[in-house]
Amino acid sequence: FPQNGTKKFWDFMRTHDSVSILIFNTSRQCFVVVKQFRPAVYMCEVERHHPQVFQNQDKESIPSLENPLPAVVGVTYELCAGIVDKPGLSLEEIACEEVLEECGYRVSIADLRRITSYRSGVGVTGSRQTLFYAEVNDQMRTSGGGGQPEEGELIEVVEIPLGESMKFAYDETFPKTMGVIFSFMWFHNNIAPKLPKK
Repeated sequence: FPQNGTKKFWDFMRTHDSVSILIFNTSRQCFVVVKQFRPAVYMCEVERHHPQVFQNQDKESIPSLENPLPAVVGVTYELCAGIVDKPGLSLEEIACEEVLEECGYRVSIADLRRITSYRSGVGVTGSRQTLFYAEVNDQMRTSGGGGQPEEGELIEVVEIPLGESMKFAYDETFPKTMGVIFSFMWFHNNIAPKLPKK
């Protein structure tokens, strides 16, 4: 857009909308989240620790590091989630598929509660993410989850006990998405008060 005779450029990346699911296991009173390696997070840490690597570099090539950072610096804790890229399937159907693929629980559309939707990646993508809540129990688990390795997914299923969840949410030593923090807060405000007292 020309402004005062100067062209301005915006960064924009086309992407899909997505769904995410806050999963609570009622059998063991814990949240079920996923832990996975994110290349963008890893590269941000590389730049933070080795800024010289990106100075005066051709943007098409990234030099190799003599002492690369361990892969764990690129690992984050996230809600079960997936992109909306299957025509003909509803958001709920996609959410059910993701819960099964990533976390190993078979849920139905009736098991889902829509919490809200919001814009994610507003600085670059501006896509919409819809957040659902699902209660599961041990009998609903049919596999170990882990995602689809053939699609490059390497997912570890992690359980966060309810009593430790808010401490976890604010503990910066556990890198996590805002979705985890927001959804844990939503649960404590909307679901936890209705749980049977022990």
